Amino acid sequence: MADTVPSNDTATASERPKKQLILNAFAMNTPGHLSPGLWNHPRNRTDEYKKLSFWTDLAQLLDKAGFHALFIADTLGAYDVYKGPANFEPSLTAGAQFPVNDPLFLVPSMAAVTKNLAFGVTASTTYDQPYALARRFSTVDHLSGGRVGWNIVTSYLDSAARNHGLNAQIEHDKRYEMADEYMDVVYKLWEGSWRDDAVVADRKSGTYAVTGRVRDINHKGTYFSVPGPHICEPSPQRTPLLFQAGSSGAGRNFGAKHAEAIFVGGQTPEKVRATVDDIRKLAKDEYGRDPYHIKVIAGVSVIVAETDEAAEKKQQDLLKYGDREGGLALFGGWTGIDLSKYSDDEDFKLSSVPSVRGIVNRWAETVPGSDNLKWTKARIVDYLLLGGMMPKIIGSPKKVADELERWADLGDLDGFNLSHITNPGSFEDIIEFVIPELRERGLFGTRAQDGATAREVFLGQKGLLPDHYGSRFHWGADEEVPK
Repeated sequence: MADTVPSNDTATASERPKKQLILNAFAMNTPGHLSPGLWNHPRNRTDEYKKLSFWTDLAQLLDKAGFHALFIADTLGAYDVYKGPANFEPSLTAGAQFPVNDPLFLVPSMAAVTKNLAFGVTASTTYDQPYALARRFSTVDHLSGGRVGWNIVTSYLDSAARNHGLNAQIEHDKRYEMADEYMDVVYKLWEGSWRDDAVVADRKSGTYAVTGRVRDINHKGTYFSVPGPHICEPSPQRTPLLFQAGSSGAGRNFGAKHAEAIFVGGQTPEKVRATVDDIRKLAKDEYGRDPYHIKVIAGVSVIVAETDEAAEKKQQDLLKYGDREGGLALFGGWTGIDLSKYSDDEDFKLSSVPSVRGIVNRWAETVPGSDNLKWTKARIVDYLLLGGMMPKIIGSPKKVADELERWADLGDLDGFNLSHITNPGSFEDIIEFVIPELRERGLFGTRAQDGATAREVFLGQKGLLPDHYGSRFHWGADEEVPK
């Protein structure tokens, strides 16, 4: 179980208990997630993503090793900016997040073969209706014994907007405004439509649920009109554990209000710390939450072997299988910028496009040996091929553990989303080399009891914590109406 007690700022470093790190595996229901072309590596099996056994094998591996969760990303459109407009061929050829299947359907089968592993699943507030989404997550929360989480996204691809009947994306901040009302709707359905004691399943009287303990929600807002009631009875968690990853001002504000675990990105722990501090401050000042009731998790890509030299050799071998066009397609989707329009020798550290210049300069500051080198398209692709835009940690077990510990301390992080470069491969290496080193340092190993819900694993409690915004909608036993 993750540490739920905030550090005592007045204690000395030697007096503070060591933080137990959250470790999540990061994957996607597609041939190529963050390492385009690596599906073709001899060790890899992600081209079998369509087979249920691929996912149940992975879930059992992670569960046995003590991972907290398997986090499954998703996208609702093809990456079609590169060589575009609307050109999906580079991502299709590389299998770069295209094709991609729905992640939620995987969870019940994986839950059935595991005891403790939680599952974080991505779903959009922009293109899913709240009534239908609430039903799907309640169903899976029941079937998984309460081990599902929802990664709340507002979606960001023009291709997704077009395929959902729009001419263009809804404006960014408006998507978050819609998402905020969306959350009110699902809280009302999950927390406030059924009283805790509504279901009695009394065989003697023949009463399954008691009249008067289930109610309409009668939500009428700016964007949604949902009368209710929720069509599902309360699941073990009622509300699934809530993940979120928005980095904009609107995204951070949304996360500070709603999220229980937030994913952050950045190339150095010092830069990540500024984001973490801002999120925790917003949660406390704007929403009255204990800032450490939000678990903050950074994404990293790890290549580990017995020695630093062996890890670097492994990196070079992996690079041989990367698909460079797929890497440029992913970059186009993530940034909205088509690098095919630029010359091969342009140094993007000096780019006239501020967003590209900012990204590339952050990489240039952190990639060893690149200080005086030009960051051309070729160098950008070299960086992206293994783990995408995530920071890379490459080395021996000691070096990797040192870096994870340094990031956790300097960034005030609670844990990590560990991406895979090959699967199988990356997670097995982490289990063999990194986890024993973390256990030896007292940074990993405490587990919740078998059968704990996702929220119990992350926060030590089955339902929403009392200071969470959504808890105000909860309809407790013996209450006439929700408070």
